[in-house]
Amino acid sequence: MDLQLKGKNALVTGSTRGIGLRIARRFADEGANLGICARTRADVDRTLAELSNKGINAVGDVADITNRDSYTGWIRACAEQLGGIDVLVSNVSAGPREGGEAGWRNMFEADMLGAVRGCEAALPWLRKSKAGAIVLISSISGVMSKPLPAPGIYAYGALKAALISYGAQLSKDLAKEGIRVNIVSPGPIYFEGGPWDFIKQGMPEAYQDALKHCVIGRLGTPEEVAAAVVFLASPVSGFTVGQNLHVDGGYMQHVAF
Repeated sequence: MDLQLKGKNALVTGSTRGIGLRIARRFADEGANLGICARTRADVDRTLAELSNKGINAVGDVADITNRDSYTGWIRACAEQLGGIDVLVSNVSAGPREGGEAGWRNMFEADMLGAVRGCEAALPWLRKSKAGAIVLISSISGVMSKPLPAPGIYAYGALKAALISYGAQLSKDLAKEGIRVNIVSPGPIYFEGGPWDFIKQGMPEAYQDALKHCVIGRLGTPEEVAAAVVFLASPVSGFTVGQNLHVDGGYMQHVAF
């Protein structure tokens, strides 16, 4: 299927490893130009070299999503170098790494304010696009009452829920301007060196529990999340607005009315 992304300009945050890297690769495979960022220069340079080899224009820099000037400066630079922005994918997350007030602050700055900053900064260019789209990466933890996979760390699920609500509300306003906003909520996604790899090694019971709840019989791959993100961001999905797509292997066993 031609997703009609060739020549479009897509910005993906946290795009040098894990799900973010796979999203960037999938956009590049569709012929889209890329703006990428990470917190280390070596990761940015390595990823730029890989993406450029696919025959597209790839630009990027070191950026801190929790720092307004750093983040908005990266967006502005990418827009100027690429000649505009058609798609923004807000992917960076602090993750369920720590409890207490510090965990709440880190999640709020990275996941929630990071998304808000990115959307607001990219809007001037998205408004000029004929295929403007925003995809926010949330989590099924945002719609679950059981913390996954870290009992007692409530910030992750709560802030992911806030992100889903923000995206749904934003979608109604921006659709009037021709900009579509959707959310992708992954379930347990396994890749080497990723969170579920560490859970498999350090918390085998939690890993087996997740495996049991994925009715498809396995954990997901970052490539499968990327496919959903790129489809929702594409003009082919032009009538889809304000949706929260679960990519979870059937983990969420409920009827989503």
